[in-house]
Amino acid sequence: MNEHELRNILSINLKRYRNYRKFSQAELAEKLGISIPFLSDVENGRKWVSPVTLVKFATALKIEPYELFKPEDTLSPSVATALSKWSDEVSEAVTQTLENIRGHYLTQGNIPTKD
Repeated sequence: MNEHELRNILSINLKRYRNYRKFSQAELAEKLGISIPFLSDVENGRKWVSPVTLVKFATALKIEPYELFKPEDTLSPSVATALSKWSDEVSEAVTQTLENIRGHYLTQGNIPTKD
């Protein structure tokens, strides 16, 4: 991993955690005592942060500092395709089962009602 990749991971995670905590850039910058342009530069990978600022980010976002450097989990294309296909098959099976149950009750003249 090189510096560019590390900055990219930091910027992605910083934005993600900031949005998760529902902070605007202005709110987080104020909370940290930094300028909005500096925060924007960090979130866009143009600037780096000191260890002190990194700890401030983590504290404000209620996470551990290392979490800002964890690569986002991604699925390989083959796994994503397999999961998508499996999801479609499960959906089709559930739909078919519900139609069969409905058909059974309709042919029996025995439609359950809510009490």
